Amino acid sequence: MAKRIQFAAHGGPEVLEYVDYQPAAPGPQEVRVRNRAIGLNFIDTYYRSGLYQPPALPSGLGTEGAGEVEAVGSAVSGLKVGDRVAYATGPLGAYSELHVLPADKLVKLPAAIGFEQAAAVLLKGLTVQYLLRQTYEVQAGQTILWHAAAGGVGLLACQWAKALGVQLIGTVSSPAKAALAEANGAWATIDYSREDVCARVRELTAGKKCPVVYDSVGKDTWEISLDCVKPRGLLVSFGNASGPVTGVDLGILAQKGSLYVTRPSLFAYANSRESLQAMADELFGLLASGQLKVEIGQRYALADAAQAQTALASRQTTGSTILLP
Repeated sequence: MAKRIQFAAHGGPEVLEYVDYQPAAPGPQEVRVRNRAIGLNFIDTYYRSGLYQPPALPSGLGTEGAGEVEAVGSAVSGLKVGDRVAYATGPLGAYSELHVLPADKLVKLPAAIGFEQAAAVLLKGLTVQYLLRQTYEVQAGQTILWHAAAGGVGLLACQWAKALGVQLIGTVSSPAKAALAEANGAWATIDYSREDVCARVRELTAGKKCPVVYDSVGKDTWEISLDCVKPRGLLVSFGNASGPVTGVDLGILAQKGSLYVTRPSLFAYANSRESLQAMADELFGLLASGQLKVEIGQRYALADAAQAQTALASRQTTGSTILLP
């Protein structure tokens, strides 16, 4: 028997329950992991609220964790009991002491990477990897815009962009968050609570605007983001922190300069054991070299997951947040 967080109805953080749970035995291609640390991510709130649908209710929650292999299925190769592993791409159920998941969702942890570090960084780091290295392969000398630069994903993006020689302009909500983003490598910051984002982007780019804009905020920043993309540039919309973008008139892309828009997800990029491990290896290499550092801003007990999600949604957190079983 183990403990886990589950929800039987969609709603706010109050629907999360801390319950006893008996995980099934691993199937032939599955592994059971004893979690030592669990990642908290905005996508978790989408499943809880009903914006994204879980397979069935009641449902577990969370897609990211790190720990030790406790049992392996009969057809699993390359993993054994006692291996240190991490995962970031589901299935739902990471908010648990024990989690059973397909073996091809796991990456092996190098000795230099701890459980808390892995749980704090893997989903966010893989996200930054596919966004900066695959969705749009940024080049040294370019100036790009990244919304919510002081969040967990944003702080990693600031560091990764700097390591690539890219000038990242980050939007933030306060002077303290501006300082944090700049300390992590942002080339410039814009406090959207008191500055005109589009005007500042034009000023910082000598009127050229950005070849790519990364937007995880969604509804509130959609129009702003479009106005910051240079002609024939790309808007990468990869999150819905303020709500989903709906009712889009494609004609606006022509009006704004023949723009491109994509709505990518990690799952389409880390879609095989080989691609997942390759992406993770690049991330772990940058962490081991010191070019990337992960700040764990908050640690909560697993039982306090609702409190942790409330803090995340109200933008009271900085860096990454983890749950400890």
